[in-house]
Amino acid sequence: MAGQSSMKDVVGLILGGGRGKRLFPLTQYRSKPAVPLGGKYRLIDIPISNCIHSGINQMFVLTQFNSASLHRHISRSYRFDQFSEGYVEILAAEQTQESSDWYQGTADAVRRQLRRILSLNAKQVLILSGDHLYRMDYARFVAEHRARGSDVSIAVKPVTRREAPELGILKVDEQGCIVDFVEKPQTDEELEALRLPSSPSDNPEEVYMASMGIYLFEPQVLISLLLRDEREDFGKHIIPEAIKKVNAFAHTFSGYWEDIGTIRSFYDANLALTDVRPDFDFYLPEAPIYTRARFLAGARLESCRIENGMVAEGSYICDAQIQRSVIGIRSVIGPGAKIFNSVVMGADYYETPADIERNQVRSVPNVGIGANSSINRAIIDKNARIGERVIISNDENVTEAEGENYYIRDGIVVVPKDAVIEPGTVI
Repeated sequence: MAGQSSMKDVVGLILGGGRGKRLFPLTQYRSKPAVPLGGKYRLIDIPISNCIHSGINQMFVLTQFNSASLHRHISRSYRFDQFSEGYVEILAAEQTQESSDWYQGTADAVRRQLRRILSLNAKQVLILSGDHLYRMDYARFVAEHRARGSDVSIAVKPVTRREAPELGILKVDEQGCIVDFVEKPQTDEELEALRLPSSPSDNPEEVYMASMGIYLFEPQVLISLLLRDEREDFGKHIIPEAIKKVNAFAHTFSGYWEDIGTIRSFYDANLALTDVRPDFDFYLPEAPIYTRARFLAGARLESCRIENGMVAEGSYICDAQIQRSVIGIRSVIGPGAKIFNSVVMGADYYETPADIERNQVRSVPNVGIGANSSINRAIIDKNARIGERVIISNDENVTEAEGENYYIRDGIVVVPKDAVIEPGTVI
């Protein structure tokens, strides 16, 4: 990637997110950036990998809610050698002489950590979200920012009118200067005022510029904005004010980008990975997505039929049928099982013969998917115990519901982490 030699002066700041209510129950025991993705990764791996490939090796992750698994993943995954001077450091919410509260929003989180971040004398501060799926060369973003003499640059993506009401929409002039910003515009008048004369992309319907939640600041400008305005959120508060007071430019991004903020978007993004030519590819040899290195054997498949699936290492699947599904690490799937259009996250551990014997005594299903079970349009979180002859399909197309050891969100059945589904259950 371009311009890496000058990127050591850039600090990457990754926002760990709030409670993750829209991703519940996947966020019941973990933060949003720690949610598993693509069978073996976690969402936090995306911005960290992008930073590494762009030459940014000083990164902070701001965390607060359910952060234990995120801390564990980062500490085990990203260990730089002593000569690179690289690191990924956790900045958790903490009580200080100035404040005893938790982070109140994205801007408040950065404001509370300004002293630590700016002690590095960085030339630019790059602020990223920890729950987006995309690839970006931040070095090009930084180079464009410096060439323009921008105070703040915002990465933007062309979107359609249908998508615009769910995003922060910017109005950009011919020079790329941002002249207006509206967070989630709802009225026809707002949308019409933000509409571009023509689409900058190959899709003629993409006539709006949406903020990707990626901001590049000059340090002194960031300090001034955060200390002058004590409100909590970048998108709602700080960015609209910044556009009025400083030189703000847009950096247009044309690649794949997905905000994984809901159960539906998480589900769709995972299943899209099984396409013949997926829009997002983990397998680029020049820029792999990094994650925790595990010493697991390759997946064992016995008499299986798999169509458009992803199967992670350490899995054992026997005489099963899998179609357009993502199968995570250490997944155990019994004979006769059918898994269609689903995300199975796998397990954190293998059960020993002694564990399996105890399960039989207690009449508890083993970790994994039991024999002759059928699963369609579902997300099965880690360490779930799905008994034999279980049917999960939501045939009645229920949109929202809760039951014993399962939830339905956006029409998708979600079996939470460590849940037990008894043999013969129908959902």
